[in-house]
Amino acid sequence: MHQFDPDKPHTLGADLRALRKSRGLTLSGLSEQLGRSVGWLSQVERDMSEPSVSDLRQIAQALGVPMSLLFGHDSAPAEEQGYVVRAGARRRIGSGEEGLIEELLSPDLTDDFEVIHSTFRPGARLATPQQRPTQELGYVLSGQLDLTIGGRGFTVGQGDSFRIRGEVHAWSNPYDVPAVVIWVIAPPVY
Repeated sequence: MHQFDPDKPHTLGADLRALRKSRGLTLSGLSEQLGRSVGWLSQVERDMSEPSVSDLRQIAQALGVPMSLLFGHDSAPAEEQGYVVRAGARRRIGSGEEGLIEELLSPDLTDDFEVIHSTFRPGARLATPQQRPTQELGYVLSGQLDLTIGGRGFTVGQGDSFRIRGEVHAWSNPYDVPAVVIWVIAPPVY
């Protein structure tokens, strides 16, 4: 029987396996809900494959947990937890496989908002427009991003900011350089 080792960090795969089992779901049952193969889910649970942001969102919904529960674990020293997030210790959200790399800048998710650092790789795009019950503000640090917000199209670049108030929205980076955006989102969605 596996015993808890406080010196060994929990992995995403181990957390997913424990959550799935605690809900009485089999690998095949959860994989069917996700529309993915049992082999893929098994690889994720064994930390042999890292799910994308969309995968994490779908898994969290299927397991009935907030997406933040599936983030990388905080490695800040005890005296800094809740106050400081070091550049090399940001919690990543998803694998980046969709061309979007997101990191949590907020020390935790106990505020009425969250702050996210997003890097949109060249050629990346949101496959399916999304809508969420939030107010969001994005500030472009570098690069350019094409946005559709509530049916209107925009191109934003370095120094520009934009707001989304629960509208259907989508993004794409058809440009040759990454676009880096800082988001403030309320209430937290991750």
